[in-house]
Amino acid sequence: MAQLTALDAQFLHFETATNHANIAGLAILDGDVNRSDLQDLLQQRLPYVPALRRKLAPVPLGLDHPYWVREDDLDLDYHVREIGLPPRGDDRQLAEQVSRLHARRLDRSRPLWEIYLIHGLSGGRMGLYTKIHHAAVDGIGGADVLAALLDLTPEPAPPPAVPPEEDEEPPTPLAMVGHALTRLAANPAQAVRFAAAAVPHLDEIPVVSWLPGAGLVSRLARRAAGAGQAPRLPQLPAPRTPFSGPLSAHRRFAFVSLPLEEVKEVRRAFGVTVNDVVMAVCAGALRRWLEAHGGVPDRPLVAGVPFSLREAGRSEPGNQVTIMTAPLAVHLEDPVERLRHVQQAMRRIKDRFSLAPARWLREFSESMPAALMGLAARSAFGLVGQTMPPINVAISNVPGPQFPLYVCGARLLTHYPVSVITDVSGGVNITAFSYNGSVDVGVVTDRRMVPDPWELTHDLRKSLDELRNEACRDTP
Repeated sequence: MAQLTALDAQFLHFETATNHANIAGLAILDGDVNRSDLQDLLQQRLPYVPALRRKLAPVPLGLDHPYWVREDDLDLDYHVREIGLPPRGDDRQLAEQVSRLHARRLDRSRPLWEIYLIHGLSGGRMGLYTKIHHAAVDGIGGADVLAALLDLTPEPAPPPAVPPEEDEEPPTPLAMVGHALTRLAANPAQAVRFAAAAVPHLDEIPVVSWLPGAGLVSRLARRAAGAGQAPRLPQLPAPRTPFSGPLSAHRRFAFVSLPLEEVKEVRRAFGVTVNDVVMAVCAGALRRWLEAHGGVPDRPLVAGVPFSLREAGRSEPGNQVTIMTAPLAVHLEDPVERLRHVQQAMRRIKDRFSLAPARWLREFSESMPAALMGLAARSAFGLVGQTMPPINVAISNVPGPQFPLYVCGARLLTHYPVSVITDVSGGVNITAFSYNGSVDVGVVTDRRMVPDPWELTHDLRKSLDELRNEACRDTP
């Protein structure tokens, strides 16, 4: 039976009354889906989706990371729920409902997911909110879970011909303790190996990279190991903003769809990538918001950008992701300068990442005794979040399918990511998902820090228009 990795377990450990590790998506469907039909579809496909049919099995005394065990009596009446919006049923009412759902922690005694059918949305549409714990999946794994509900045609596809894999029997409590003691004995040696391996990458680790001499030590260590010179990463402390510091327990959510072709117009005009354009659009929107709420800092914001550690052709369970930090040039007034600044920063990070993927977070987590990880994670989050948060904002751009998909016969119109904010990563998360000709952007904020995230979605639209105007000006 699969055991959570140290990185998976971190997403359990850092949760508090104000920090939640739910990742989710809000699908807007053309038409209404019946709850029993969705439950029937899940009943057929759950055997092929391990993340949805497993629950946590803690190790006695918390000596090791929990295990995933099969839930033999999965209660779909609990996991699949339905609610209705009040009259008008507009997008703001939908987003407010999602805000409340997203701030609720999942029940750890059950499989860590919930689905809500949200009826009453105007225009004959329906919302489908799917929430799963980050300990079970990362962003790519979450997309795989969503894919279990989706079809290429209005008619649901039959179950795969290949039988699902059978789960192994869970270990006994005595076996869990024995394995935990073995791991505990190996931790000191593993920590030494991590320390030696981490020295060449000190300049990649937030907070540590700010220490005097960290960059020099990293370069000398790489040279001594014969690794050659790697592109230098930007080292800027995150400026204080209205969305820096400890979070409240409440969230706000808003969303917007941007035409993918307009993003590509900017990409072609300036010879950059789609991801560069998305990052620059976010930079422009955040600059506009900061101008209206306290002023723009005189240096870049620091964005946390997820990078996948999954190797091509391999499908490993759990979290295979790391966070790289990138400067976000909100301090530059000219939109083209902001775009060029983003392009250069992302190119340096990708070049560095291609030489040696940043696995330090996963390796560091594995080097710590499991019994200490919970306390260490919560203590570190509390201390760093209150004193010197290394990140201002989390931004992610996930490419998706460019053809229509269906859920129980209803066409998927848009799909908005609903992601995570923490004390350490800042009170704003902007995640984009491209689907069938549009870039669907979900904005999650702390309710106290950014009470109206719709301002940011409007600013995203204005920021893209600004870049398109510059692209037209530069086109002969």
